[in-house]
Amino acid sequence: MKDYQNLIGGCLQPHASDEFLDSIDPSTGLVWARVPKSTEEDANKAVDAAKRAFAGWKTALPAERAARLRQAASIISANGAELAALETKGNGWVIRETTYGMIPVLVKLWEDAASEATVGGRGQTVPTGPSSFSYTLREPYGVIAGIAPWNAPLFTFSIKAAYALAAGNTVIIKPSEMAAASSLRLAELLADAFPPGVLNVICGTGPDIGTALVSHPDVAKVSLTGSGGTASAIAQATAGKPKPLILELGGKSANIVFEDADLDRATESMATASIFTGNAGQICVGGSRILVQRKVFDDVADRLRKRMQDLALHRLGHTLDPRTTMGPIATKAQFDKVRSYIDLAPTEGATLLFGGRSGAELFPGSPDLSGGYWVEPTLFAADSNRLRVCQEEIFGPVAVMIPFDTEEEAVRLANDTEFGLAAGVWTSCLSRAHRMTALLEAGNVWVNTYARVGSDLPFGGVKNSGFGTDSIGEYSREKSCVIEL
Repeated sequence: MKDYQNLIGGCLQPHASDEFLDSIDPSTGLVWARVPKSTEEDANKAVDAAKRAFAGWKTALPAERAARLRQAASIISANGAELAALETKGNGWVIRETTYGMIPVLVKLWEDAASEATVGGRGQTVPTGPSSFSYTLREPYGVIAGIAPWNAPLFTFSIKAAYALAAGNTVIIKPSEMAAASSLRLAELLADAFPPGVLNVICGTGPDIGTALVSHPDVAKVSLTGSGGTASAIAQATAGKPKPLILELGGKSANIVFEDADLDRATESMATASIFTGNAGQICVGGSRILVQRKVFDDVADRLRKRMQDLALHRLGHTLDPRTTMGPIATKAQFDKVRSYIDLAPTEGATLLFGGRSGAELFPGSPDLSGGYWVEPTLFAADSNRLRVCQEEIFGPVAVMIPFDTEEEAVRLANDTEFGLAAGVWTSCLSRAHRMTALLEAGNVWVNTYARVGSDLPFGGVKNSGFGTDSIGEYSREKSCVIEL
């Protein structure tokens, strides 16, 4: 059991309330750490520290900012094993993925931000006439508040902090109080990598510190990765003094399989990368609506059942065991939500194809795991896309297969949702691939692959999936300058 602290002004500080929040290991349901239950006083101290540090960080040479970002990358690499284990304990994302998947991505992300610090913030000259010299400047906003979720704490911490810092902003990261230990430990490790106040990390609930942070007059921009409800709360909190927002919200992404697709590759991707993942489908881009052309619908269903059976019988288990491929649901509240959708689907007319078990029934002979928030990979079939399980984000290892006949119907079904974060297309027809990428209403479309995200590509949504991207371009604003000669 360890008590973690906030990082404010370059040092670890006790929080004003002296109250802590329990961190629950979702694989067991037991408390393993405590994190600060910070107050508005702590939020104000963090903003003040970031505001004081801004002038020096803004005027630092890009090469200096880049060097410090590379130092951060080196610190993450050197402490990767510890950070991966903390992430796994905090939200149940299995150790094989946090170690071999997440940590290298984080290192690359901070290194990429370092490169962007020297080139990504450049303006341009604009020819406006023989008697004028016109150009643009890219300038940082000031204090950035980054609100991170519980499903990928270290990734969202990094993608918000690294690029904002690269652009010359100072940053306050608020991790989800439900999985904050890894972020607070990363803050502790990075305390000396940046000047005091440039990077601050504080933990607490939305009502206690979230509203205070985003509505603070000295916070210049807010970046959220989270739910639509949180986005609405932030919009209301900032209505008195409007400020730019980056909102990366939920999804109900379509994964579309045509009859000419490589079904082996499509099935493997759906089983291991799209929705039934190491963090139990708690991923915003999860392809949880599997649209399959009717001619191959039964074939794909059989293939998925077999692959999921392998996952369920042999690969669920202790999250720190490198052989485990899928972990539990991160919180009790989310477990109850996922469980409610599994119970709801048959009442709506969906047919259970596989799975549906949860909790202790998955580990009857393992007392240490029987209290965890486990949900078996679960697959339904439905004839209508209007079912709630087809329209609402479940955020767990639950997918629904829906048949279609024509390409036009596939597009209609895929776009028939309030969300627009991602989509997958599986086909051997290049012309169809181009048609689909143009017609699908999603911020990210992948053909014959899925969830290919990284620092080299923008990542954002449309419709109720939000807007904006965590990139150096979004963390600097453009100033237009004209000098009459």
